[in-house]
Amino acid sequence: MEFEALSRYTSPVNPAVFPHLTVVLLATGLFFTACFLVYEVTSTASTRCIYKELLIALVASLFMGLESFLFPLLWVGIYV
Repeated sequence: MEFEALSRYTSPVNPAVFPHLTVVLLATGLFFTACFLVYEVTSTASTRCIYKELLIALVASLFMGLESFLFPLLWVGIYV
């Protein structure tokens, strides 16, 4: 196998967009976290729905998890 025949790997996400993705994912995660907190504070025990709570918490944790780990590392040049 010749190395000249191999194609170079390119990332599906442009590295110039990593800072913007970090900020957008952070804002989205904070938004869903705020929605979760407002829902918990304003609803009574009899009107709460466990499925809605779990869904909002899951979405918030996914966005915050991606933002707080993956894209800042990529932003500074640590490719995982």
